[in-house]
Amino acid sequence: MDPTTFSSLFDMSGRVVIVTGGTRGIGRALAEGYACAGATVVVASRKADACAETEAHLRALGVDALGVPTHLGDLDDLQALVDRTVDAFGGIDVVVNNAATALAQPIEDYTVEAWEKSLDVNLRGPVFLTTKALPYLKASDHAAVLNILSGAAFMFSPNISLYATGKAGLLAHTRAAAAEFAPFGIRVNALAPGTVNTDMVRANSPDRQEMMSQIMLLKRMAGPDEIVGPALLLTSDAGSFITGQALLVDGGMVPH
Repeated sequence: MDPTTFSSLFDMSGRVVIVTGGTRGIGRALAEGYACAGATVVVASRKADACAETEAHLRALGVDALGVPTHLGDLDDLQALVDRTVDAFGGIDVVVNNAATALAQPIEDYTVEAWEKSLDVNLRGPVFLTTKALPYLKASDHAAVLNILSGAAFMFSPNISLYATGKAGLLAHTRAAAAEFAPFGIRVNALAPGTVNTDMVRANSPDRQEMMSQIMLLKRMAGPDEIVGPALLLTSDAGSFITGQALLVDGGMVPH
């Protein structure tokens, strides 16, 4: 290792990164992190005004950026996201599948509509965004896919089984895609945060938020910025020999 090589490990200059759910919470922090590392960043979320605001914010950090209103449950929207990214910046190097819905129902009360809404966003969307981006990932010398999971994928998860089912399915897909895409030099990994101080978590009652903090060994929530370093590891040259893995960034929540 020499200083030049070391300094380039987390450098994302010249790379185009898509971050879904990139206008708030973990996704917003990841978009900012990639921008600070020099990447061109494309953020996707459902709200056009949030996309425009985030695009302007990222450009103010000194990088090219684009916000594309996208519903992860709409396959046409996924294709449009890929097309607009390539039209604007010529390719795709990294896809970060972060967007999710926390829709919850007791198992005995499942409705077909809730099942479809949850799995379309949490599983089908990430899978098909990756496949639609695949031709461009194959053309990249630094291709990586990062799927954002949850500790719920690894634990007994009553009351949030819809969410857990989608995230567990995304874990299985991560491992399968890593094997299939390895011959093309595309790395595929997953990252599973613990409780993070986001809008999704703050939608719970104070008592439940406290319980969600206390189940981790560190006895606190993470800040969204604490997810940036691990994500960069898995998608930059610093993690060039890592694929097919799920990194738990969970404050010690999931037992081993």
